[in-house]
This record gives sequence, C-alpha cells and structure tokens, in this order.
Amino acid sequence: MINNIRYQALSLLLLFPMLLAGCAQPALTEQTAKIEPPMAPMYPINEYVKPDVVYVVDDVYDPLEGFNRSMYTFNYYFDKYLFLPVVNGYEFITPNYVEDRVSCFVDNILEFNNFINNFFQLDPKGTGITLLRFVVNSTVGIGGFWNPATDMGLLRQTENFGQTLGHYGVGNGPYLVLPVLGPSNLRDTAGFGVDLLAFGYYGPPAWISETAWGWSFVGVAAIDRRHRQSFRYYQSGSPFEYEMIRMLYTTKREIEISE
Repeated sequence: MINNIRYQALSLLLLFPMLLAGCAQPALTEQTAKIEPPMAPMYPINEYVKPDVVYVVDDVYDPLEGFNRSMYTFNYYFDKYLFLPVVNGYEFITPNYVEDRVSCFVDNILEFNNFINNFFQLDPKGTGITLLRFVVNSTVGIGGFWNPATDMGLLRQTENFGQTLGHYGVGNGPYLVLPVLGPSNLRDTAGFGVDLLAFGYYGPPAWISETAWGWSFVGVAAIDRRHRQSFRYYQSGSPFEYEMIRMLYTTKREIEISE
C-alpha cells in the first residue's frame, strides 16, 4: 500500500509539468500553428529516474527547508557563474583522452577512502578488491592513469564514511543542502568530514610532504567530478526540482547503504 502511494505521488510529481503545459496550450489557429513548440529540457528527469526503484517522495525529514532552498539557489549561481566556466575551460583545452587519464588518476587516489570504509564495514571482499585495484592500477596502470583493474574484473567498491555510519544503523538525520557541495544529510555531512580528515592526514597527500600537491589534487578532483556530472541546475524540466533532487539523493543513499 505504501509503495503504491509512493509510486502515485512520484507519478504526479513527474507528470505535473506536462499537465501544466497542457492546460496552458492555446487553441490551435492558423497563427498559433506557425509557432514552434518549446524546446525540450536539456536534462530531462527521465535521465535520473529508474522505473524499477521505489522513490521516497514524502518521507524525507527536511526541517531546514528554507535554509536548504536558499543554499540550492546559491549553488545554482555558484555553479553557473564560477564553477561551470572553469569546468568548460578545462574541457575546451583538454583532449578527451587526457580527461580520461585524469579521471582514472583521481579515482585511483580516492581508493584510499574506499579501502578504509570497506575495512570499517568488516567487508573482507570489498577491502581486498580495493587494495588489489590500487596496487594494479598504480603499477600496471602507470601511476593510476590507466585502469586495467576493471578489465581484470576488479570492480570499484565505492564506500564512504556516511555509508559506514548507515551500515551500523545511524539514520539519515535532517536533509541538508551544503554550500557548493549540494545535497546531503546530517549523517553524510559528518561522514564527509571524517573522510576528508582521514584522506588529508593519512591518505596519499600525507605520503608526500609537499602541501601544494595535496591542494592541487583537491582542485583537479573537484573539476574532474563536475566534468563527469551531467546535471545542470534548473534544467530538469520540473517545477519541483528541489523536491526531485531531495528524493533522488535520499533514495540513492538508501540503496547504497543497503547493498
């Protein structure tokens, strides 16, 4: 029964923009027939929604919604006028082949957090695979710029401390939209802080005494991550984009923790 209600609510959420468009459609006359139809959304919602997943529409605890919406708007302006121009410049001057090498390198360095969190979750298989991936990609993959481990069947075991906390029963807490970083919740925000500290003090940047290298990696990783993310604010075609992102993030995290 609850699942049916969620599906119905999701259907209404997704169909509402089309219903609005239908209600606003003028009578077809010789003059209006010549008007071109509106452009389709650049990043339609069906790119992010999977039909076989039950999405959490009305169960997200969001007591700070006013603050979160303000942060969502701030992130839109930050992304549009500061971050995306940098990313677009990176994409313009960097060949696709080099972009792929950078992505492999970033992923390989960040295996540190995957290893730690698989270990904390007492997952020997995930821990072992992550360690093997790092060794193989750092050697055969020449410093991590190539990813032969995946070709060998060693698939990436992505974990973070937010998932580790969830693994041990820590709830989401209130939904949060963080400045620049975007959707999160109290548990994942705390987990992100732990991951960041662990990576900074014990991860690969700490293995090299040169502080500038660590900060350079952070900048490159941030640009690479945004380069790989197709989402653009307010281009989903939905007037309920805030609710949509909140729903997708919460459901995604529940799935990741349950796996």
